[in-house]
Amino acid sequence: MMGAGKTAVGQAVARRLGVAFLDSDAEIERAANRSVAEIFARDGEPFFRRKESQVLARLLAGRPGILSVGGGAFLSADNRAAIGRDGVSVWLRADLDLLWTRVRRKDTRPLLRTDDPRATLAAILSQREPVYALADLVVDTAPNLTIEATAGRVVEALATRPDVLDKETT
Repeated sequence: MMGAGKTAVGQAVARRLGVAFLDSDAEIERAANRSVAEIFARDGEPFFRRKESQVLARLLAGRPGILSVGGGAFLSADNRAAIGRDGVSVWLRADLDLLWTRVRRKDTRPLLRTDDPRATLAAILSQREPVYALADLVVDTAPNLTIEATAGRVVEALATRPDVLDKETT
């Protein structure tokens, strides 16, 4: 979900593991020479989702690393299958209050450009949680956890997967 800390925590995990960090939204913006919000406004969400899937496939085919994907990317069964085939999915689970605290002052979230953005966020979270629960690993976040502490939780979760991390890596 937006506001869960995908980018900040992902960067911290990548640093700990000594691997590259990539953000699919940043890669989409670079390819389009536009922000995600501008793509949504000009071309619509269906266009953005198609491009997101193309970029995701390209990134997954690259070198191993940590990849942060936009909150809507995992909703696509094809994207989930690609992630499952070429990587491991981690859901940074956060409650509505934490998410709202983190996103309420940002105007870069096109899905929250509504009359009642908190209610919109709640509806999106409610709709997405059952799909996010399909992730390979779930790591809970909380307001009292630092980025580094949350990254530590992610590394611990990844260490339960010998196909992803071995003991020498952690």
